[in-house]
Amino acid sequence: MKQSDDHKPDIIDEDLYEEIDEEEMLEILKQERKVMLQADHNKNNKPKRPFPKWAFWLIAVAMLINVIAIIPRTFSIPAMNFLVTSAKLSTQDVIDEYKESVVVVEAGSKKGTGFSVSEDGVILTNNHVIEDEKSIFVAFPTEGLYEVEVVDAFPDIDLAVLQVVKNDATFPALTLAKRTNFTNNEHIYFIGNPLAFSGIANEGKVVGYTKLDDWEKKVIMLKAPVYRGNSGSPVINDDGEVIGVIFATLNHSDQGKVGLAVPIDYYYEKIASP
Repeated sequence: MKQSDDHKPDIIDEDLYEEIDEEEMLEILKQERKVMLQADHNKNNKPKRPFPKWAFWLIAVAMLINVIAIIPRTFSIPAMNFLVTSAKLSTQDVIDEYKESVVVVEAGSKKGTGFSVSEDGVILTNNHVIEDEKSIFVAFPTEGLYEVEVVDAFPDIDLAVLQVVKNDATFPALTLAKRTNFTNNEHIYFIGNPLAFSGIANEGKVVGYTKLDDWEKKVIMLKAPVYRGNSGSPVINDDGEVIGVIFATLNHSDQGKVGLAVPIDYYYEKIASP
């Protein structure tokens, strides 16, 4: 997507690092401990002293420190604020309910966000997340992992419609607004999988429309902390309706860095077309 120097969007479609949380690290250490003990037993044909607990925890802490040390080099410390915001928002029952419908989209080496819009597993995401990929899966927070197929793709508005492959399950779903109505500085929520985290809730405000050089239609500008991995995140108003789908960021001459979202109106126009 080509823009002028003042209006160059940053397409969000790649992770910055592979997430390894503390529980995973401890599990790896436990497995290594078992292997070491078994090797000692086989070598000497007699039990050895257990791996010292203090050494086990020392290694675990050292590994955790190394991971933490990498984080500031990967993305700025202010970006960590979204974790605090998400934790606060997730204390609201309605946010937890929204999160159940938001999925991780795994397409080849790409990871993005999508969200369910029907109980039979219809999912909206960005076209650039799934483009040219043959094998695509989505992971629901509570329903698990499912293979999906591309039903429709609309590159001109960067949207794609996915369908869970033959399955009798019933899925949670978000409600789409009938029209993309908003007032300037109106409060919104959005949920996605930024910076290799999953199910992160955040908030911001709508600051209007903007026109991109290679788009025929205007897109929504959001004053909100949008990061890589938020591609396909639903923009939800205070009535609990999706008014747009995040697809990029932009350095705007007046607003500064903003998130960009496809108005949900454009999706209706596409599915209504013969």
